[in-house]
Amino acid sequence: MTNIFVITKKQLKLFAVLLLAVVVAVVCFKWNQSQAAMATPSQTRVMHLVTGEFEARDAGGKKIEAYLWSPSSIFVSSGEEVELHLTGISGETHPFVIEGLGVQGTVEKGKTTVVKFKAEKKGTYPIICQTHDTREHNGPMVGYIYVQ
Repeated sequence: MTNIFVITKKQLKLFAVLLLAVVVAVVCFKWNQSQAAMATPSQTRVMHLVTGEFEARDAGGKKIEAYLWSPSSIFVSSGEEVELHLTGISGETHPFVIEGLGVQGTVEKGKTTVVKFKAEKKGTYPIICQTHDTREHNGPMVGYIYVQ
């Protein structure tokens, strides 16, 4: 017994439309892959910190101050380019160092200091104000950069 297939014009048009849809989908997929491969590296991540101050009085009426970075914790990815904008709100000057990243600078009241670094290695890196580094100097004024 012989099998005979009859293909109508309607079926032929449907097959052509499906074939065209598959070709378009494959071309779009390949184009997306090529665009992703040619994409530029991620841009620099910009983060903002400000200086802050707490003030109170002890039982004897003596003024107590403490300075801080706000936010006090920053999370970035390993290999990421980072640009910190540190703005002085409280206190006159805050010379600082970011231990382990080779970054240092000074933040002045009413001004913004910009520092850039690449977070190469995973770890925790303290950002320490050298003026307010101990309790006796209204500190410690320390924040942390966590590289994940």
